[in-house]
Amino acid sequence: MTRVTTVDDYKLGGNFEAVRKTLLDPRFADRWEKPLAYWALPTDRRLPLAFLGRTVGDLLNTPYGDLLNTPGVGHKKIHSMIKLLHRAAKDLPLPSQFALHEAPDLGEGNGASGNGHADLAVLATKFDPGLISEAHWVSWRETVVRHGLQNEVLGRLAPSLQALPTVIWRTPLSFYTERSLQDMRMLKTHGEKRIRVVLEVFFEVHQILGAAPAQEQFLVRLQPRRLAQMECWIDQVLGTSRDISVRDVCENVGRPLLEQIRIDAGEPIYELAAGRLGIGDTPETVRTQSRRLGVTRARVYQLYDECYKIMSVRWPEGRIKLRLFEDRIRMPQDASAAQMCSAIRELFFPDKASAGGAEVLQSD
Repeated sequence: MTRVTTVDDYKLGGNFEAVRKTLLDPRFADRWEKPLAYWALPTDRRLPLAFLGRTVGDLLNTPYGDLLNTPGVGHKKIHSMIKLLHRAAKDLPLPSQFALHEAPDLGEGNGASGNGHADLAVLATKFDPGLISEAHWVSWRETVVRHGLQNEVLGRLAPSLQALPTVIWRTPLSFYTERSLQDMRMLKTHGEKRIRVVLEVFFEVHQILGAAPAQEQFLVRLQPRRLAQMECWIDQVLGTSRDISVRDVCENVGRPLLEQIRIDAGEPIYELAAGRLGIGDTPETVRTQSRRLGVTRARVYQLYDECYKIMSVRWPEGRIKLRLFEDRIRMPQDASAAQMCSAIRELFFPDKASAGGAEVLQSD
């Protein structure tokens, strides 16, 4: 039985030939061997499953009529296939600003929209896992490798540790740089929530460094802004002999660390840590805090331990830096400054005896 050619066939056929002509240009040769699924997004609907495993080159070399006659394929599936081909046909399909330029609206089923051209793009400057294709993921991985960040751990670079499972805080980015999205989804311990937070780390790195070329003479080091500024201030103090006041320590060391705790652990632990240090107020004892919260002192120490866990991944250099800083300001000057520094160090980088809590409980 001969298939009746409709107006939609002509429209879709014309659009296929147009994108085919574009993609056959040699500058797109690197896409010919990639499967069509490479440009599919989690939010896409009516995906042409019959075509997703076929390479772009294979599809381009198949007559439109043969594609349309594929079992289970109709106008909507052809429309989706052409939409994915348009994504592959962009000069910069892996944009540094995560811009997805959609194909023109070719119409579905029984017609096209008005002039046949919808708005060109959906621009996502904020992370959205529903807009991530294999093409984007490849670009983000390449950015990490290009700047030599494979050995950085997820917990160091995550926007916040609250959504990142503790068990992968110390997982290096290299664990993912050789894996496709499909490979990640096949990992037994990686559900959609875990994959989302991993992708967000790579996305953030790409937002910062995606357009930057690799440097032979310099190595990029990414660190939370507050901690980087605080560390620079400490290094400056270590190189001078000027007097340091307790206010200097509170404003330039205590507050940045507390603000990082607020980001990574939330308001309750932030308030507990702030109360313990007493910056701008009288320090609270463990006994006072346990009574106020209605928990045991052992539980309070467990919450303190969250501060240490966070800083050990966010600022692993902190223990040595704070020790050097404390020794530096123990020179004859404001003794309260050294005491405040000691309290900060003991909270965020406790000694083993303090971390265990047994000896401290006797004094608090």
